[in-house]
Amino acid sequence: MPQLEGKTVVITGGAKHLGKAIALAAARAGARVAFTYLHSAQEAEHTLAEIKQTGAQAMALKCDVRDGRSITQAFSVITKQLPQIDVLVNNAGAYEDVLFPDVTEEQWDNMFATNVRGPFLVSKYCIPAVRAAKGKIINIGSLGGEKPWATHAHYCASKAALHMLTRVMAKSLAPDIAVNCVAPGMLSYGESDPSLTRKFAEMTPMRRNGTADDVVNAVMYLTTAPHFITGQVLVVDGGLGLR
Repeated sequence: MPQLEGKTVVITGGAKHLGKAIALAAARAGARVAFTYLHSAQEAEHTLAEIKQTGAQAMALKCDVRDGRSITQAFSVITKQLPQIDVLVNNAGAYEDVLFPDVTEEQWDNMFATNVRGPFLVSKYCIPAVRAAKGKIINIGSLGGEKPWATHAHYCASKAALHMLTRVMAKSLAPDIAVNCVAPGMLSYGESDPSLTRKFAEMTPMRRNGTADDVVNAVMYLTTAPHFITGQVLVVDGGLGLR
């Protein structure tokens, strides 16, 4: 596990699932951790307690990454207590399964507001604090940003935009800030449809679906990777995208 002793890691959407796993991994690696949540207040409380059990300094704040005012309010609290941000992980995101002809304008706009506008606004606000640390920004993309999925037009398009935003940010913020993206493939959580997970496991060269740990390991690598690694989209999919 890369060591983050004395570093500050901020994760958006860190109350549950992948965001929680990243927050806990950062805490176990010695980092101070701050994470945001929106609708998952109860989960955020439990995650905060788990992080503090590791002995790490931690805080959780409600924040809607689609709203600039909400970002300003939440991150002003974070930066007052943790003036230097060594790693920002833009994890908060939306996912939806809808056939292209059935996608509504509202669904399209909300997907882009969460998956593209959110990382843009949060990163923009955090640039001074991350630049002061000569730190890292890590966006959480998706294999769907590289592959066209018929039932995920708005999701795939938003993640493709996030992948390109990663590359643009890497050029714009160099040499002070390294910006990369981790793009997971099919991940299995406890509530996943067993028949669907079996189907994707059979399609994957590694013969299994991804876990949160697979993605967390990639994120943790990038937190301490050489600054010379920037503008990359690291796909973590067991080879699923090779089909």
